[in-house]
Amino acid sequence: MPTPEFVRSLREKVGTSPLWLVGSSAVVLDGPSTGSGGPERVLLVRRADNGNWTTIAGIVEPGEHAAVAAVREVLEETTVVAEVERLAALAVTDEIVYENGDRTSYTTLTFRCRYVSGEARVGDDESSEVAWFPLDALPPMHSAQVRRIRLAAADRPDTVMDYEVELHTPGS
Repeated sequence: MPTPEFVRSLREKVGTSPLWLVGSSAVVLDGPSTGSGGPERVLLVRRADNGNWTTIAGIVEPGEHAAVAAVREVLEETTVVAEVERLAALAVTDEIVYENGDRTSYTTLTFRCRYVSGEARVGDDESSEVAWFPLDALPPMHSAQVRRIRLAAADRPDTVMDYEVELHTPGS
């Protein structure tokens, strides 16, 4: 996953010291609850760097609204146009230490998104595969990813403030 320019610039100043960043995660749904008929399914990407299946996610750029970042990431990574329906969950990751020694924690905003248009395909070099999965037949994936999907698919009227720290390894 390419490091955003603003993070590279910060790293020049702070080295490997901890950074606190905002991440935006999009759970793109298609099916009955989104009004499109057919079985409910979720759009996932297989990361090129580690082969893990994940929701579509990325770092929010300075001054960018997290919901706009979610829609941008979906288009960049999958060529699908999506629309944010609501904020499903807010969580904080444990500190992640990358191979180069950089340390980062994330506030992650998970958005429930509705498929609007486009054919799902790999849109950049961050993913090796893009696919729709039925909600009852998800591929093997990190438990935090499954939790994000479940919270968004539940279509709750509230946002879940997830106080359990998400433990991650780089790229999970």
